[in-house]
Amino acid sequence: MFGLIGNPLGHSFSADFFNKKFNAEGIDEIYRLFPLPEIRCIESIIKDYKDLKGFNVTIPYKQQIIPYLTSLSDEAKEIGAVNVVKVERIDGETILRGYNSDAIGFKESLIPLLKPNMRKALVLGTGGASKAVVYVLESLGIDVTKVSRKATEDAISYDDLTPDIMSANLIIVNTTPLGMWPNIDEAPSIPYHLVSPDHLCYDVVYNPEMTAFMAKSKAQGAFVKNGLEMLHLQALAAWEIWQS
Repeated sequence: MFGLIGNPLGHSFSADFFNKKFNAEGIDEIYRLFPLPEIRCIESIIKDYKDLKGFNVTIPYKQQIIPYLTSLSDEAKEIGAVNVVKVERIDGETILRGYNSDAIGFKESLIPLLKPNMRKALVLGTGGASKAVVYVLESLGIDVTKVSRKATEDAISYDDLTPDIMSANLIIVNTTPLGMWPNIDEAPSIPYHLVSPDHLCYDVVYNPEMTAFMAKSKAQGAFVKNGLEMLHLQALAAWEIWQS
């Protein structure tokens, strides 16, 4: 058995993706959802489901899961967030190994969209998904400015987004859950009138297919992309981790 922990999970396509993969390839496994009201419930999941071999982690637990893990991959440690956990049971001991495949999925999805003039990016949100996105962008030599509801030591606020900042940062990535089903009318509070056809606006949200963030950006002529391809790519990377 494999699964997904998070809260809420009504938006997730992960179970459908993996169970279709298992059926198509004749793999005798099942993937299920584990909506957890709080992260400490993971202890009972591990205890009760002895056949659980691995699980994905989504909002809001990509950082909260770390204290429960036995080890972290170098990449997950550097990113500071985990979305894949491999479960090993050896001589009565349960070992939980944490990885980050979000970075793999985002990087493979993003690279074909980049243009030479896209050297600066705004990353909306500061949660677990944001950490993987920032890690990838910086690894590609792209300067990152984090944007949050309130300004902090390492992030500006939405109110700080001036015309100069918007025109200089041609990549905008939404890593917040704003606009995710069922709250499909929500969108990050950026000045959409300053978005241009030169911008790439990427939303890690994939349900709905066209988020409000994407629709508002597309109306200004920007190229937009949702997170569905990223989901599929990170899921395939997770499967390789579980099989290793």
